[in-house]
Amino acid sequence: MATRMSSSQPGGDYDLSNPINSFVEVVGRVVRRPSEFFSSVPRRGNFLAPLVFAIICIEISAILGGLLRLFWTTEATGGFGFGDFLGSVVVAPIGGAIGLFIMAGIAYLLVILFVGSENSGFGSTFRVVSYVSVTSLVTWIPFVGGLLGLYGLYQAVVGIREMHSTTTGRAALVVLVPIGLFLVAVGLVAGAFFLGRLT
Repeated sequence: MATRMSSSQPGGDYDLSNPINSFVEVVGRVVRRPSEFFSSVPRRGNFLAPLVFAIICIEISAILGGLLRLFWTTEATGGFGFGDFLGSVVVAPIGGAIGLFIMAGIAYLLVILFVGSENSGFGSTFRVVSYVSVTSLVTWIPFVGGLLGLYGLYQAVVGIREMHSTTTGRAALVVLVPIGLFLVAVGLVAGAFFLGRLT
């Protein structure tokens, strides 16, 4: 049993050969010591381990959030039936996997822009995006989930900094620029809608 426990490989990627113990161990390290965690993760390698870790986090969030909606739903809120719940549980890992690669692709383009060509590659960025998905374990919680999820921004900055051996400022630009652009776009759309209503 002791041998099995030791296969969780503290200090490395999520260990697919010991899924439960390694998942708990990786969650703890990403949440409590993100700098130490990301500095210990291999820069390159198979995408499967971080991808599976992220999908597990996303699926847990889909299940818990879906169950919460099942219990809280009313006709006034549009309803959320058992079929909707099953659909969300099935779609979550597929959409989550696609979203991870898209987000990692966007982040890597920004890494090239702000960090430069001397970066650690797409694989490092993908690992950061995947392991930061740990925040989805709490984002389904009403009211406080979004606030707790903000910790993921800090984790992402730390991850980009450690994985690409760059400065905190450059890592912050990689993480925050897309959010800033999104907020600007939302503001422009909202402003255009508001002006349209006035005329």
